[in-house]
Amino acid sequence: MGPKRVEFQGVEANSLIADRYGAGEQPVIMLHGGGQTRHSWDAAAQRIAGLGHPVYSMDQRGHGESSWIASGKYSFPDFAKDLVAVTRQVHALHRAKPVVVGASLGGFAGMLAEGQENPGGLAALVLVDITPRIDMDGVAKILGFMGDRVEDGFENVEEAAEAIARYLPNRVKPRDLSGLSKNLRLHDDGRYRWHWDPAFLKAKQKNDPRLAAEVQENMLVAAGNLSLPVLLIRGQNSELVSMEHVKEFQQRVPHAKFTDIRDAGHMVAGDKNDVFASAVEEFLVDLRLNAEVA
Repeated sequence: MGPKRVEFQGVEANSLIADRYGAGEQPVIMLHGGGQTRHSWDAAAQRIAGLGHPVYSMDQRGHGESSWIASGKYSFPDFAKDLVAVTRQVHALHRAKPVVVGASLGGFAGMLAEGQENPGGLAALVLVDITPRIDMDGVAKILGFMGDRVEDGFENVEEAAEAIARYLPNRVKPRDLSGLSKNLRLHDDGRYRWHWDPAFLKAKQKNDPRLAAEVQENMLVAAGNLSLPVLLIRGQNSELVSMEHVKEFQQRVPHAKFTDIRDAGHMVAGDKNDVFASAVEEFLVDLRLNAEVA
C-alpha cells in the first residue's frame, strides 16, 4: 500500500502537500532541500515508517505540488513559519510533538522553527548536511545548477538526467528515470522544467553577500537555542559543510550527536540512502528508549 496524499496549510494559508507513510504515536516530518520535492525522501520515509512512525514527507512552499507564493516570499524565516504551522497541525492529529528531518533548506527551516519561531514545538531535530555556517562557494555551485535552463527547460526527461549527470559526475546515472520525472513539470509549450518556482532563486538571502552573512549569524543564534535532541548528519564529501563548520555547530549545540557518512556529498540521502536511513533509525530508536526510561 502506497503513501496517502495529505494537505496542510502554511502560515499564509498556502497549500502544502505531503505524503503520509505508516502509523504510530511519534510523528516525523521530512523536509527536502532547495530545488527538490518530497519524493527525494520516498525510500527513507518508508523505512522510518517501518519503525512504527507516521511519516509526513512534505513539499515546501514553491516546490513540488505545494503552492507557489505570488509575493515571492521565499526567505528562510518564511519556510520556518510554514513548518511551525504544519507542526501544530501534526501535533493536533497525533497529540505528540513531531521529529523533523530537514535537509539543507529543510534543516534551516527546522533550526529557525525550533530555535527562534516556536521553541519547544519539536520533539527532536535531524539536520542533513546543513549547519548555520556553510561554504558559499558550494552554495554558488548549487544555485548555478538550479539556474541553468530554468527558463528554457528540457526537451525530455533524458535531457534533464544528462544535466544532473554533469552536475553530479560521481553518482551512477539511474536506468529508470521515473523518479526523476516526479521532479519535473511538463508545461504547455511541451518543455519540462524543474518542479519549483523560479522566484525561489531570486530571494535576496541567496544573492546579497552581506545579507547572506547576516542569515548565517541568525542561524548560529537559533542553533544556540536548541535544547532538544539533535542529530547532525554530514556527507563526508559535502560541498557545503566542512569539519570546521561541524565543530562550530558542536560548540553551539554540545549535546548534538554527529554522523559523518563516507562517500556521500551534499545530497546525502540520494548518495547513500541505506546508511543515511540507518543513522536516522538509530537516533529514533534511542529517542524512544530514552522516553521509556524517563
